[in-house]
Amino acid sequence: MVKILWVDDEVELLKPHVLFLQQKGYEVETCNNGYDAIDMAAEEAYDLIILDEMMPGMTGLETLPKIKEVRPTTPVIMVTKSEEENIMDKAVGSKIADYLIKPVNPNQVLLSIKKNVHQQQLVTEQTTADYRAEFGRLATSLQMADSFADWCVLYRRLISWEIELEGSTDRSIKEILAYQKGEANQAFSKFVRRNYYNWINHRSEETPTMSHTLMRSSIFPVVEQNEKTTLLLIDNFRYDQWRAISSMLRGYYDVALDDFYCAILPTATQYARNAIFAGLMPLAIDRLMPQKWLNDNEEGGKNQYEEEFLRRLLTQSGKSWKTTFDKLIRPEQGRRLVDNIKRIYEADFSVIVYNFLDILSHARTETDIIRELTEDEAAFRSLTRSWFEHSDLYTILKLLSERGHTVIITSDHGTIRVDNPVRVTGDRETSPNLRYKTGRNLAYNQREVYEVTRPEDIQLPSSNLSSSYIFAYNSDFLVYNNDANRYVRYYRNTFQHGGISMEEMLVPYIVLNPKQ
Repeated sequence: MVKILWVDDEVELLKPHVLFLQQKGYEVETCNNGYDAIDMAAEEAYDLIILDEMMPGMTGLETLPKIKEVRPTTPVIMVTKSEEENIMDKAVGSKIADYLIKPVNPNQVLLSIKKNVHQQQLVTEQTTADYRAEFGRLATSLQMADSFADWCVLYRRLISWEIELEGSTDRSIKEILAYQKGEANQAFSKFVRRNYYNWINHRSEETPTMSHTLMRSSIFPVVEQNEKTTLLLIDNFRYDQWRAISSMLRGYYDVALDDFYCAILPTATQYARNAIFAGLMPLAIDRLMPQKWLNDNEEGGKNQYEEEFLRRLLTQSGKSWKTTFDKLIRPEQGRRLVDNIKRIYEADFSVIVYNFLDILSHARTETDIIRELTEDEAAFRSLTRSWFEHSDLYTILKLLSERGHTVIITSDHGTIRVDNPVRVTGDRETSPNLRYKTGRNLAYNQREVYEVTRPEDIQLPSSNLSSSYIFAYNSDFLVYNNDANRYVRYYRNTFQHGGISMEEMLVPYIVLNPKQ
């Protein structure tokens, strides 16, 4: 039973209210002064305290901090006859749970109690009911999805429900949503398999903006329309992570566009990010600039020439903007950029590549404590928000807002939590990625992967004449038959990228205008 302490110097007049609450199933104790209230709070754990502000001897505002000393987590509702703003400010500043002005009616008090004592239970019940009602509509949308735009809408709705149910204590409804999201990813994989070749080779109005067309079709037009523009590319950044940090930017930016583009395959940094900055598919990069492309089986850094690719693309596109390019991998690089932010202020078009989330994904795979901290998508979102709140990146964005910069936030690809092993075999030169493999002599079950036996068909380079590519679907991950059980135990429930899923391929593309 919920226990309530009601403190008021006119406690005798409250009997109808107390009786009303008791009839609703609450246990209510009363006292008529602050001194007794402090003693009672110290001796008894109450679920809620209702505190009158205007009391002789010790006022409610004087009593409140004393109660907070002994019961810091107990919610306190302040009740007062005064409508003076300074009293309200003091009460709110003292972290009260609610503020009621006399005369109060019983339903007002009941509503405040429900909000502060039963909120999680009520939210769980309501969101569960709302999702059950939405389940059928989502299932219909899944069956009807026939274009890239349809899939973006469906993915946005699924992520919204995932976030909505995050605080729910109803485990079964979360499992239903996870099952429905898995179904959606299976259907999305079939959609990609049907359309990907044509997207790459026969562009039409139905072809989505993709990695190699993103600069020309989406980013350059924004730069042309604004005096100062900054592109922030966060590696491994998913739409749900954007939702996790977006509220923190409301005081600095208005969202002008909240959209998606489609990452190319493989959804891996080496391929997708180079394609973005070069404005070319990987096969074209390899043929035009062979010294600046390394295949999976070749030693060396695979993303060393992004700035050169971008400057080449700007020149070919006839853009003479003053441009800066910064890649931030280590924390000190972020601090250094804050100290030298004037460079960004003076540029027409500045590009910042931020690698923290990619590093975090790998750390989660390799470090037990990080894996425990990011057990699922909700925990990963929470860690993303916590990181962002204390990051140099957040500082940079606030500074850019002050200077009137339009900001584009996007990524090269997303990432997905994998749980289902799919066995393959290959030779020593087969690529090690868990979501795609390229090499020769690959053996696999054709029904379990998207196979491309001629890489040039989807504009990918080959390490040798007989190379092929395979891509994992949904939450699958590719493991070798040799020592497979050890690999399964190590990589199951880790975040990976390179394959086909909504999380990896539907990449957020956000345009932010600075608040005036």
